[in-house]
Amino acid sequence: MRLLLMRHGQTHANVSGELDTAHPGLDLTDLGRAQAVAAAKAIADEEIEAVYVSSRVRTHQTAAPTAEARGLALTQLDGLEEIQAGDFEMAADHDSVAGYIGAVAAWLEGDLTRRMPGSETGEEFLARFDAAVRTIVDAGHEAALIVSHGAALRTWISTRMQPHPDAPPPTEPLHNTALIVLEGDFDAGWRMVSWQGHPVGGGYLEDPTAEDPTGDLDPDDDGELG
Repeated sequence: MRLLLMRHGQTHANVSGELDTAHPGLDLTDLGRAQAVAAAKAIADEEIEAVYVSSRVRTHQTAAPTAEARGLALTQLDGLEEIQAGDFEMAADHDSVAGYIGAVAAWLEGDLTRRMPGSETGEEFLARFDAAVRTIVDAGHEAALIVSHGAALRTWISTRMQPHPDAPPPTEPLHNTALIVLEGDFDAGWRMVSWQGHPVGGGYLEDPTAEDPTGDLDPDDDGELG
């Protein structure tokens, strides 16, 4: 099976640097809506039989142009949600963002029993995201688009994808409407076809001023978490 895994477009929380993971979440910005339209055009040649989204409004808004262009309905799967921020929900201060990123980084390093304060462990996150992807696989599609979230996609893909020499490190930025394409299944494994960490519609859709805490887990030159 072919999975197209896309991060949602820019939201108001991405701009302000808030850890927005609860339901329903903030809307896309004007740029986020432009990213969604551009993404639909960028993947117009891809064969997509179904479009799946999380329960958060930003994934619905991002996927809508693609679904409408193809006459497809959006299918919501609750397991596709972002990694829950728990005690850090809607915080934007350095310590809260560092705490969130630190927990995700620990999972990426193999410590899946670590719990996000007030929220889920890495094992619990992977179990619910796996269950959602299994539902998609079991539906029998040849190819499907999943619109999900930055930290969630990075964590699931990095832990489930077969090693690939061209795969970026797990801490590589995953910008709004970034797109990773995988092929395979749970038995044979998932292999990388392509990894586009920047907006799939083009670099002009970047916003270098946005804080975007779930899009960038890489420390900056000063050792601060970006």
